[in-house]
Amino acid sequence: MSWKKEIEELRKREKLAEGMGGPEKLKKQKENKKLNIRQRIKKLLDKDSFHEIGKIAGNTEYKSNGDIKNFIPANFIVGRGKINERYVVIGGDDFTVRGGAADASIKEKQIMAEQMANELRLPLIRIIEGTGGGGSVKSLDKDSRTYIPANPGWEWVVSNLSTVPVIALGLGPVAGLGAARMVTSHFSIMVENISQLFVAGPPVVKRVGEDLTKEELGGTEIHSKNGSVDIIVKSEDEAFRVTKKILSFLPSSVYDLPKRGKITDDPNRKDEWLIKAIPKDRRKPYNARNIINTLVDNNDFLEIGKNYGRSVITGLSRVDGWPVAILAGDPFFYGGGWTADSSNKVTRFIDIAETFQLPVINLVDNPGFLIGLQSEKQATIRHGARALAAVYQATVPWCSVILRKVFGVAGAAHMNASRYHYRFAWPSGDWGSLPVEGGIEAAYKSDLEKSKNPELLMKEIEEKMEKVRSPFRTAESFIAEEIIDPRDTRKLLCEFVNICSPLRKPGKKKFGLRP
Repeated sequence: MSWKKEIEELRKREKLAEGMGGPEKLKKQKENKKLNIRQRIKKLLDKDSFHEIGKIAGNTEYKSNGDIKNFIPANFIVGRGKINERYVVIGGDDFTVRGGAADASIKEKQIMAEQMANELRLPLIRIIEGTGGGGSVKSLDKDSRTYIPANPGWEWVVSNLSTVPVIALGLGPVAGLGAARMVTSHFSIMVENISQLFVAGPPVVKRVGEDLTKEELGGTEIHSKNGSVDIIVKSEDEAFRVTKKILSFLPSSVYDLPKRGKITDDPNRKDEWLIKAIPKDRRKPYNARNIINTLVDNNDFLEIGKNYGRSVITGLSRVDGWPVAILAGDPFFYGGGWTADSSNKVTRFIDIAETFQLPVINLVDNPGFLIGLQSEKQATIRHGARALAAVYQATVPWCSVILRKVFGVAGAAHMNASRYHYRFAWPSGDWGSLPVEGGIEAAYKSDLEKSKNPELLMKEIEEKMEKVRSPFRTAESFIAEEIIDPRDTRKLLCEFVNICSPLRKPGKKKFGLRP
């Protein structure tokens, strides 16, 4: 006796599932210049590595003789596969079946994806399009009742933030629960012109008096600047490439350490232009990204959150093969001063570095917290203090390189002062409780008022202060431990990662990422 007939039945049902929402819906997906979910999975994973789970799950109608009359597959596809020979869990919405809405879903598939990644300690890739398992009014036709909202399996979503890397790709309109799943991740990606993100879409929002297109309501122009989404790309193919790159910096779970890659760059490389990278005029900005790319391996820096909290640059790279987390001030925006947004950006980024044991390299140029009425309205000090707490909670190896300004409470957040000071300063270093330029008039107000020539006196005071603020004066007191030739920075950073990276221990932290 053979089970050949049953296997034939299984293959028949699998074929039906591969039809997804049917030819018309698949055609529409293509016309909208979007791949369907099966094409996306195929492009993202290593060739022939996808093992689908629950392929034949869906809604089936039967004839009186028991044969299949009609079959609509569940609009969520889940399974395991490999990215660069490393196992991952992948779960994606099928927009061709009722736009990813709950009335076509089998919620257990989505829950299992989260649980599988958590318990098998594998990275999780979410491909989100539609409501991502959220509700649809259409379901009332079938259920003839409403329900009290709940998010089944959310405990796994939250747990994964402190357990495995989670990357969310929004590859179309994403609303409701899908939007929540999108941002409850370590890294989120949207694609220009095809991706939108909102709590509720335009038809619902129109009911409250705002008549907006999908792009106007939740396009990449909005979410690249508000911190909801980490990376904006120009195509789905680029989204897949970035996903692979992010994973290359991270361990499979917090129970592993990020692996050292191949050494492809000279650790002793010196770039002569660094000696003049920082202008002598402290008011002039410079390109911090050029400095970052020079210091890391092969000019290869993946920036995270480029258009949000722009006075701070954050991203991932390698130094002598070791994956690292890079922080830097951007003097083109508020002189590198921390705003409420940039403080929140720092907090979240440090949490990610701490979760996945990434050594932090902080290229410091921070004149302090942004001041003024707008800053106070945005509760900058509240968000800034939270960032300071994140710095002091971090236990990962930490190296600060002071490029220029270090002032005030925000400047003091360049490292945990109670830890060993693995710190270097460039000759351009400039520090104190507040910038000299802003403090002379206040400190010498009385003297200037009494002076017959206040302009001359001001010039004399400034010349005196210029000598006092020399970084060499600070080094004399061992407050600045090392002043270095900027051209030696890469060599010293390579030494840092080689000494400190082996000291890390894997395991779960006391707290996970706060989305």
